[in-house]
Amino acid sequence: MGNICRSPTAHAVMRHKVTLAQLEQQIEIDSAGTHAYHTGETPDPRSQETAQKRGVSTADIRARAIHKDDYYNFDIILAMDSDNLDLIQQNAPNDASAKIQLFLESALSQGATQQSQVPDPYYGGAQGFDLVFDLVELGCECLLKDILKT
Repeated sequence: MGNICRSPTAHAVMRHKVTLAQLEQQIEIDSAGTHAYHTGETPDPRSQETAQKRGVSTADIRARAIHKDDYYNFDIILAMDSDNLDLIQQNAPNDASAKIQLFLESALSQGATQQSQVPDPYYGGAQGFDLVFDLVELGCECLLKDILKT
């Protein structure tokens, strides 16, 4: 939504996994929110702390809102929950080329989770950020497997 909690965590985790797999030249990663609440801001300090504890840096990521060009410049646009999925789909140009899906769709299809959405931890405590990181890590692993199949 605001691009300071879930999406930048996923951005950083996926970038980390892609770097470890030496695929930085083939896979481009970015994150954006459906609202422009925090444009230009760094991720939520709790997201940063959770990622840092797990060996992943979010320091260079800045919040931005999704842009019309994203629907053409990216192959896949992922939403963390159904509300954001609906907004992304509603705002998609009719001729958009990006596939739009829930972030955990790959994990669901691979049987790695039964959870379809990543909950927003913003108004909760540290446990919510740990849960988000766990779900994001699982989602990124499964997404990367699906990407490598194609």
